[in-house]
Amino acid sequence: MRKGLINLNQIKLPIICAFAGGALGTISVQQIDAHIMQSFLPFLVLGIAAYFLFAKKTTEQDKQQLLSTTLFSFSAAICLGFYDGFFGPGIASFYTLAFVSLAGYGLMKATAHARVLTFSSNIAALLFFALGGHVLWLLGGIMLVGQGLGATLGSQLVVTKGSQIIRPLIVTTSIVMSVKLLFY
Repeated sequence: MRKGLINLNQIKLPIICAFAGGALGTISVQQIDAHIMQSFLPFLVLGIAAYFLFAKKTTEQDKQQLLSTTLFSFSAAICLGFYDGFFGPGIASFYTLAFVSLAGYGLMKATAHARVLTFSSNIAALLFFALGGHVLWLLGGIMLVGQGLGATLGSQLVVTKGSQIIRPLIVTTSIVMSVKLLFY
């Protein structure tokens, strides 16, 4: 945000929809067994890796958007928010893919905006898991510190290196995550 990649006024509706989706996903997962998603999630994450590996070269330049902000908010943002509250792995990659393919954002801008929506759906999940009494506060605090350090370092890399670092990281992370989900 300090580098001007994100204008919060332009993405208020997607933020609200991601939060609402995260809340609905969190409420839902507390009612049912989430293990159902574990069988197909590795293949979904591999699909993200394939998209960024084989798609036309993504650039820093914005392209023609396929969905208006309103339609993007009430489709991609709310659905991905739901997924994040319900299950979560790979959500930043999914948001990035949605911003690139549906909103027409360049890769750096998409990555930055994906972090904002991820934060929104994560806050919703934390709030509704806490209300349900399902938060391990000490472990969560430790993870928060790690997330904060990683986000700070990652955002500095994105701003200085741009898409030359983002694309390989998304592909590598997606493949490693898929392998982990498949075999562990």
